[in-house]
Amino acid sequence: MAGNTPGTPSVLRAMNDRAALDLLLEHGPLSRTRIGKLTGLSKPTASQLLARLEAAGLVVATGTAAGRPGPNAQLYAVNASAAHVAGLDVNSHRIVAAVADVTGGTVGEFELRTPGRRADSVVRQVTEALDGAVADAGLTRADLHRVVIGTPGAFDPNTGRLRYASHLPGWHSPALLDELAALLPMPVEYENDVNLVAVAEQRSGAARGHDDFVLLWNEEGLGAALVINGRLHRGFTGGAGEVGFLPVPGAPLVRQVAKANAGGFQELAGAQVLARLARELGIEEAPGSGTTHQEIGAALVGRAVEAVEDGEADGPYGRLLDRFATGLATGLASLVAVLDPEIVVLSGELFSRGGEPLRARVAAELAELAASRPRLLAGDVTHRPVLRGALESALATTRDEVFDTSR
Repeated sequence: MAGNTPGTPSVLRAMNDRAALDLLLEHGPLSRTRIGKLTGLSKPTASQLLARLEAAGLVVATGTAAGRPGPNAQLYAVNASAAHVAGLDVNSHRIVAAVADVTGGTVGEFELRTPGRRADSVVRQVTEALDGAVADAGLTRADLHRVVIGTPGAFDPNTGRLRYASHLPGWHSPALLDELAALLPMPVEYENDVNLVAVAEQRSGAARGHDDFVLLWNEEGLGAALVINGRLHRGFTGGAGEVGFLPVPGAPLVRQVAKANAGGFQELAGAQVLARLARELGIEEAPGSGTTHQEIGAALVGRAVEAVEDGEADGPYGRLLDRFATGLATGLASLVAVLDPEIVVLSGELFSRGGEPLRARVAAELAELAASRPRLLAGDVTHRPVLRGALESALATTRDEVFDTSR
């Protein structure tokens, strides 16, 4: 709104326009009368607002509301095609890309498997995955307003190089971001994958309405996202939340953690610990339970929950959950002591498979180890949460730009 004085008619109109658009995004199609009531505007002003937004291509008439005496009321909705964004979820095995319209609806998706890919093919992988999703949506690259790419680790804002993710081949070139910028015509942002899960949970999941929370993620790696006063805290180099490197009691002290790509908390409560706990407790892993630490760990946690629910809480599977929960609570206690969050959101496949039996055990242990008592909540966004967060992040900025009618 540069060039406008606060309180002038153009600024007030823009504020009313944005309020109406946000209501339409939240509630779906609304009539002129309903928009007027929700915004406090008079019927003539609401009519002018809708006419203005329709002329700008931001809203469309979608039908009428029936079932009342008198003429049916015209309904209006946000024009889904007013803007499109893309999100990418990157890990060492694959890249998943998706395209969403401005309402948040996913209109295209593409998955590119990347096992054994050459490190020098990262730019090609990104563009191939993005183009696949764009084609699935019936669009072109030029139709995208913004792209957000989620990766493990974080790009250091001081050097432009990816840190804390040595297991992601090819993504550490100092020229990578410039090469991608040269090929992609729209603004591109990069964000830590766990931070994006927190964005998804804050927008539409367990953390909605909460301004101070920690999200603990446990899948391929163990990580956290820190939200303070409603905003992500990334740290000086982008490494805030890389809690897998956290030294904790009960695990050997790991030195040169960046080179080892491991740390105390990861060794105590990461997915790889579950196979060791199972062996120590005399549990034999079932054939076909998986090949990666995440797959094996998820299978063991799933079987442990089944055993506990069948009344075997005192058996080896119950003890496996107990020991795993103690490890998780040990690292969480340090985060709680420093940040004193209102809630802690437990997210990722291991927590999803552990369900309430695992969450309850972690909560009980944390109550013994931490002075403050944040509530532990299960993550609600379970389908591609990194990708959902990338889309939500891209949409937030794009809506601010596209919905600004004062320009």
